[in-house]
Amino acid sequence: MSIQPKIGVVVLTMGTRPVELAKALDTLSEQVGVEMDTIIVGNGWAPEGLPDWVRVLALPENVGIPEGRNIGAAHTEGELIFFYDDDAFLPTPDVLARMAATFAADDRVAVCQPRGMDPDGRPSPRRWVPRLRTAGGGRPGEAAVFWEALCMIRRSAFDEVGGWPGHFWYGHEGIDLSMRLLDAGWSLMYAADIEACHPATQATRHAVFYRMNARNRVWLARRNLPAVLIPIYCGVWLCAALLRTGSLKNLQIWMAGFREGMTTDPGPRHPMSWKTVARMTRLGRPPIF
Repeated sequence: MSIQPKIGVVVLTMGTRPVELAKALDTLSEQVGVEMDTIIVGNGWAPEGLPDWVRVLALPENVGIPEGRNIGAAHTEGELIFFYDDDAFLPTPDVLARMAATFAADDRVAVCQPRGMDPDGRPSPRRWVPRLRTAGGGRPGEAAVFWEALCMIRRSAFDEVGGWPGHFWYGHEGIDLSMRLLDAGWSLMYAADIEACHPATQATRHAVFYRMNARNRVWLARRNLPAVLIPIYCGVWLCAALLRTGSLKNLQIWMAGFREGMTTDPGPRHPMSWKTVARMTRLGRPPIF
């Protein structure tokens, strides 16, 4: 009799999506072939009325997305951790088992990301696909980045590199974690044949988007890149913001975030090796954009 993989499931919620959360949990409860230890992290509130098979951790204040996920992961058991947005759902009962099989097949895999699908058929945002070419959902296989909303991570790899950058609050925490995992020799896998559902929302809906987008871009560069690449990376994204941001007000917010990233503490610096730079380039994501 085969042993089922044990997965710590972390659902971070602010309590603003009760209908979506109920569906997320309903489809989670239908998963087969895995053992789950599920925790609902109330980010600044105390969740109530949830199924008795989930545990609840109420945080007295909103600590941001990456730190909330870190806290949730620390309170679960299992060799794998599944980070699951409260407005997502799993369309078939074998999603988690198929994702877990990716880790069993290769002990150097740190992350498995499924293909995100909008349940109403809207096009998937580019940020969901860890490829520069996103047609048809993108090519499966090893990747240089991953999408944070629906991902499974090997706990030993997660712990080795220190987890999510909790102080980022929101935005680019997946890129930062990807860089640290790749530099530690782990692999990231994009399982385009495994589908999971998530509404195709715009990142700009968040009030903090422009500030965090700029600040965290600079922070992740200062934390992870060789010194010579930091001004190149930051310059590329500065030019992108100037070209893409249509609103003067939003551009001013972005520029203030950029200055904040340059003048505040980004956290511990562990510049990646040039071997990792070359590896990311081979995977289609040279760390200059």
